[in-house]
Amino acid sequence: MTRWRVGLVVALVLCVSGVTAWPLFLKGQWEQIQIRRRSKQARDHLFAELQPVRLANCEFQRFGEPNDGGYLLCANLLASVQSGYSYGISGYDQWGCDVSRRLIVSVHQYDCFNLQRPACPGGRTVFHGECVGGEPATIDGRLFDTLENQFAKNGDGARRLVVKMDIEGAEWDTLLRAPDAVLQRIDQLTIELHGVREEERFIAAVAKLKQFFYVANLHFNNFSCQEGIAPFPAEVYEVLFVSKRVGVPSGSGTAGAPPGLTAPNNPQWKDCQATAR
Repeated sequence: MTRWRVGLVVALVLCVSGVTAWPLFLKGQWEQIQIRRRSKQARDHLFAELQPVRLANCEFQRFGEPNDGGYLLCANLLASVQSGYSYGISGYDQWGCDVSRRLIVSVHQYDCFNLQRPACPGGRTVFHGECVGGEPATIDGRLFDTLENQFAKNGDGARRLVVKMDIEGAEWDTLLRAPDAVLQRIDQLTIELHGVREEERFIAAVAKLKQFFYVANLHFNNFSCQEGIAPFPAEVYEVLFVSKRVGVPSGSGTAGAPPGLTAPNNPQWKDCQATAR
């Protein structure tokens, strides 16, 4: 076969291959567009579910560090709290110490990755070298147990509680698998939530919490500011949930805490907050 005929055959083969592959390429592109569209719709749903309501009887106060490690509570709604829990402390826990000294209650601190026991002069903090999760387990030599079991082991099975949680993504399964009766005993839950990409699971967890709690405040952690996940400006965000037993919603006024109390987690970096849409 002459050289020009070989070239012609190759060209024809390439042409036929292109005609065959082009519809597959277009199909793949369309599927990606649909996936992105569904993901955006789910993020919009999650973002809407996390918008705070105004509580007429909440006086916000910051407990813990002035920046990262500090969390808001409705300070005037803590009178009935009989015990506190601080999950994920990484060797320091000013939040737990502040709560213990302010309310004169024991605060149980949990962390199985960093076993350093923080000091709390004048407070009653109890460190446990254990983590919380959706079920009891031992993973890489580390102990995990459920909220229900940990409350019961500390004699808090029927007590009113305040809980802080920062457990790097394990919060979703922990909350989804917590019995309703356990959540109903928590007066206030201040929690750092991680991620926006597993939207269906996250929406289910927030919807479960909102059966028992009002969303009182939403603050985005500026360590995790990120583009391309609108309407979220960051992948990590702190939420204050206040029990419907103690919070009183109001239909007017600005929801959430005053900006002066919601300090950036990293004061050296640009902040990235967002408002409801």
